[in-house]
Parts: sequence; structure tokens; C-alpha cells
Amino acid sequence: MRLSVFVAKKHSTFAANPMKKTFYSNGKLLITGEYVVLDGAKALALPTKFGQNLIIEESENDLIHWKSHDHDGSIWFEETIPFSSVIEKKNYNENHNIKNTLIEILHEAYQLNSDFITSSKGYRITTELTFPKFWGLGTSSTLINNIAQWLEIDAYELLKKSFGGSGYDLACAQNDSAIIYQIVDDKPTVENISFHPNFTQNIYFVYLNRKQSSKAAIASYLDKQGNIATTIKTINDITKTVVNSTEPKEFAHALLQHEIEMSSVLELQTVQEALFNDFGGVIKSLGAWGGDFVLAISKENPTDYFKERGFEVVIPYNEMIL
Repeated sequence: MRLSVFVAKKHSTFAANPMKKTFYSNGKLLITGEYVVLDGAKALALPTKFGQNLIIEESENDLIHWKSHDHDGSIWFEETIPFSSVIEKKNYNENHNIKNTLIEILHEAYQLNSDFITSSKGYRITTELTFPKFWGLGTSSTLINNIAQWLEIDAYELLKKSFGGSGYDLACAQNDSAIIYQIVDDKPTVENISFHPNFTQNIYFVYLNRKQSSKAAIASYLDKQGNIATTIKTINDITKTVVNSTEPKEFAHALLQHEIEMSSVLELQTVQEALFNDFGGVIKSLGAWGGDFVLAISKENPTDYFKERGFEVVIPYNEMIL
């Protein structure tokens, strides 16, 4: 599966219409530190060539006309939301889960900067993904970061008040290079690093054909932390090795050790044990275990191997990572 990649400039405004603004945020992949990043572990995260645009146009009648497009241009969400619903954080019935979530985000944004409601007559807002929304590359995080850019508010604060999570995905949304992300004293720290392994031709990203709920995965992890201090030290050492690896064998071994460590913490089989026990390389979960993408490193191109097993989306490193 191949997608054309369009990347808009951040904070750009279309000259033809000064009342029309567009914002862009990068998608993300978490290479090391899944789950334990919540407890202060150092995580390696990579922004992707795929992301999401947010287009703002002025309208009227104290209404927000919202339309969300998937990567192929199809509309996956469309609603009209009164300003009053944002101000009051109105909760609609259970058939409107997406609408309720969006209202919650906009309400928290309103709490941080009310001007976009009090100083406007209405909006037409469009979002455009450049990746299929089911891929899990950051549909929510790119939206939150785009809204934060638009309203000039703290994206991490908006995340904390709405979805929650570690915030590494926001850091990827905001940066165009690899990062080491760590929560120190409850605050995000981001270190931009140069990460260009000379063996990227051996690295592929494979979609597992299922979406994983980050909230549910985090809740499960919090129940099974064990001796987290020891785990954090181990993961930090592994992250350092992954970042500094100059040979594919060293890189692969470090990823394997990471999988073994987290398998023990989560009390779950590794994805390689569960699905690909005959694979001639190393496979590592990325982000929430059991869904979204995995990383595969092998001497030979593994595309045929995965496609024979029903996994059609296999993307080479250089086509995925910014």
C-alpha cells in the first residue's frame, strides 16, 4: 500500500484568503519506552512523513461546521457544533462519541483561551489526514497539536485535560527529527537527536490490521508495573544502545531485549512469539502492544513474508520516517 505524502508548512496561511489558515502536525512512532515512558523512562520516538492538516475558515451563526477527511478524501466525520455546546461541554447521547470527544477537546481549549469563541461569529473547520486513520499514527495527537497551534495554547496542557497520555506524540507532532522524550518532574523534556542508522534498508514497518486503544493499554499497564525502577533503568540502557547502534545485529539484539523486558512487565507474549515465531529477524511492538504498527528488521526484504500471512501494509523505513 503506497500513499502520496503531502506536508503543509506549520503556521502557514493561504495568501489567496487571509481568513483561511492551515496548520500541520507530524504523525509518530514510538520505537522504545512504550508504557514506561509514563513513569519517566527515556523513549526514542520518530516523527513520520504522514500527518494531519487543520484548516480554519471564518463563518457565522455561532456555529462550528466540522468536517474530517481520511487520506483518500472521504469524509469520516461531519457535524455542526454550536458555540454553546463547547462552552457548556454538552454531552450528546452514546451515538455521538466522536462528537462528544471533539466537544471535550474544544471545551478544554476554550478554558485555556476563550478568544476563539468570544471573538468569533463561527467557523468552518476541516481536517485532512495524509495516512489512513486506522493506522494509529496519531489522529488524536496531531489534532490536539494543530488546535494548540491555532489557538496559541500549550499542547501538553490541552492533552492533559482531554486525552491524557505521556505526550511523546505531541513532541513528534512538533519536531522534524528523532527525539528522546522523557517526563521529568511531571514535565515533558524533548531532546532532538540525529538518528540515521546506516542500515535503514533493513528496517520495515508492518501494520497489524487492528487498532489498539491507547487508553485501555495504559490502564492495563498501570495494573502490572511491578518493580518499575529496575525496568526504567533497563529500558533507558536499551534506548541508549538503540540510538547509538552502528550495526544491524546490535540494533536488533537491543530491540529483542526490549521486547523480553516489556513482555515480563506486561505479562504478555511478544508479538513475534504470538504471530511471527518463524520470522528470520526481529520484530518489535511500537506503542500499545497488540495493535497498530510493528518494526521488523531483517537481512532480506520481508514484504512477501508478511503479505503471505495477510499483512498487506509493509512500509520501508525511508518511506515512513521523516
